[in-house]
Amino acid sequence: MFQLSNTTFKNSKALNALVFDYISKKESLRSFYDFFPDKNGFSEILKTKPYLDLPREDLAKTLIEQSGSVSNTTSQTVSNIQKLKNKNTFTVTTGHQLCLFTGPLYFIYKLFSTINLAEELNRQFPEVAFVPVYWMASEDHDFAEIDHFTVYGKTLKWESAQTGAVGDFKTEGFNNVLSLFKEIIGNSHNANYLINLLEKYISHKNLKDATRFLVNELFGKYGLIIADGHDASLKKLAAPIFKKDIFENTAFEKVTETIKQLSELKYNAQVNPREINCFYMENGLRARIEKDGAGYKLVGAEKKFTQEELKKIIEGSPEKISPNVVLRPLYQQFILPNLAYVGGPGELAYWLEYKNMFRHYGIQFPILTPRSFVTVIDIGVKSKIEKLGFSADEFFKDEIELINQFQVKSDLVFDLKTEEQALSKIYASAKEKISGIDKTLVNAVDAEEQKALKSLEIIVQKANKALKQRSETEINQIRSVKQKLFPGGVPQERVDNFSGIYSNKGAEFFDFLKESLKPFDLNHNIITEIN
Repeated sequence: MFQLSNTTFKNSKALNALVFDYISKKESLRSFYDFFPDKNGFSEILKTKPYLDLPREDLAKTLIEQSGSVSNTTSQTVSNIQKLKNKNTFTVTTGHQLCLFTGPLYFIYKLFSTINLAEELNRQFPEVAFVPVYWMASEDHDFAEIDHFTVYGKTLKWESAQTGAVGDFKTEGFNNVLSLFKEIIGNSHNANYLINLLEKYISHKNLKDATRFLVNELFGKYGLIIADGHDASLKKLAAPIFKKDIFENTAFEKVTETIKQLSELKYNAQVNPREINCFYMENGLRARIEKDGAGYKLVGAEKKFTQEELKKIIEGSPEKISPNVVLRPLYQQFILPNLAYVGGPGELAYWLEYKNMFRHYGIQFPILTPRSFVTVIDIGVKSKIEKLGFSADEFFKDEIELINQFQVKSDLVFDLKTEEQALSKIYASAKEKISGIDKTLVNAVDAEEQKALKSLEIIVQKANKALKQRSETEINQIRSVKQKLFPGGVPQERVDNFSGIYSNKGAEFFDFLKESLKPFDLNHNIITEIN
């Protein structure tokens, strides 16, 4: 069983300054978004009657075709795709890389956040319908970011020399990963389920099909739709966007303006646009398009185009054009009837750079909704925290601060401030009496006080060093808990794969996440195992 508690984002420090100020409704950021992620925000966006002209039949047809690339698409998902034909159906979307075997835990939290937000909006607005969507970043080419996952502190890595869009990578060379996984995960009922799941996952011909299969297995019963933007029919619809970016550099101009405005408010840019925010894709190649005199070239490749040749490619073979992190959100919002984007702090920070770009293109800017943030505390860690006399939310503090706090409350350290205050009171009393006798002696008392304070500091440091040696066991336990919750100094959710917890708790863990993660609760969740 699990128990849910929470702490504030101020305490957990999970958000960057821009996103923290955004969810705090800081007035200076009001012009960088249209509607806030609460019931009133969604009520207001629905009043605008968005997406009346969207080619919904084409969208549903393409998504149905995509869903047929694997055998386990659920009836709930097919039903939700069919709903998209109705002008009163909208999507709630999150996007993510094709991380190996889902990668870190926060991918799981993002999908549950998206599903739960769609369900909550269906309850709040029964006159319309909302369906959850996972937008696969199948066109990314940064393989090093996704080629591994971590279980029980051990990192399993997929070695591959393939290049280009990672979604097209053939699932070969997985045997080593599978063998290591079997060694690590054990042979319990839940472990055997995970092994079988990984075997089926790697049996698919490429990474995007493997990811689609795995996400269907874990989330299909909730009707989650999986959309792959690397699709000729979808990109054909978006050809005007690609042309404006490549030939007019519109996105570069508008996003650069916004970054300047944010910079004036002392926020750092999360993503910097290029003059051209498109790649060219063909036969394992994904290379950035760059202006070259009167024509265009591919960075790092021996290939050039005239403007007319590039226009013909966009119109006739749009699947060869791939948007980058600046243009992809615009493409996504152009394709889907999307009212909310669910993302982490890095994602929402760069989305806040894009509103002016969306406005210029006349495309709906979504409601930016933070995903759920979760820290899981297993029964062993819970026991250590309790024995140390801490609460779970205190472990978001720095390790040194925790150690000092433990020693102070356990009388295992002298509190220098307390001793300083006591000493200062003595000298203050002396100064008061001496000033009545001879005021010229007050400066001499002040000088002696500073010497005494310095001597006290040295003595306290020596005493604390001796006391720390006597509390080494407890200090090591504090460090052990911090390492479990922040492996390598990084939040647990950004390192550990779901399989570690799932091998112990099975579907119970997923069921608890589904029940507990509330989309409008803007706090950091702490899930504690209680037996």
